[in-house]
Amino acid sequence: MRKQKPVKDSFVIMTELVLPNDTNTLNNLMGGRMMHLMDIAAAIAAQKHSNRIVVTASVDNVSFREGIRLGSVVTLQAQVTRSFASSMEVHIDVWAEDIPSGTRIKSNEAFFTFVAVDQSGRPIDVPEALPETPEEIALYDGALRRRQLRLVLAGRMKPEEATELKALFAME
Repeated sequence: MRKQKPVKDSFVIMTELVLPNDTNTLNNLMGGRMMHLMDIAAAIAAQKHSNRIVVTASVDNVSFREGIRLGSVVTLQAQVTRSFASSMEVHIDVWAEDIPSGTRIKSNEAFFTFVAVDQSGRPIDVPEALPETPEEIALYDGALRRRQLRLVLAGRMKPEEATELKALFAME
């Protein structure tokens, strides 16, 4: 039986200030810089869950809802949603805050997948993720569908083998 660990134990909050070197010519945070920050926050969450070295395996759809202006405070919240044998799905929310105006917006959201590896770079088992709150349970429940979709899109699983995805489209 795999060791179990509550998903709340992987929770990470990371805060950054958007400086001139982080922005494009429109004074908005560059998308690549945002992806960099998201990857770091998500990796820390995966490391906290697995107590192992982790490598990024995939990044799901990342949409940029709102530009983040120069001088804004960016807060990233990351947490493991579910773990499999050696991989972990991590959900990330990104908030942008303009402190002088008192406004705060959700600018980004994404799912990252990490694989825990040993010192030789080979995949290694990770603890089972235990959701507790309704939000954690909802993210946990959807993780298998998201995983199967990732595997089908990557050509690592045949569509007919994606039972969770087929169940979404089952018609009577």
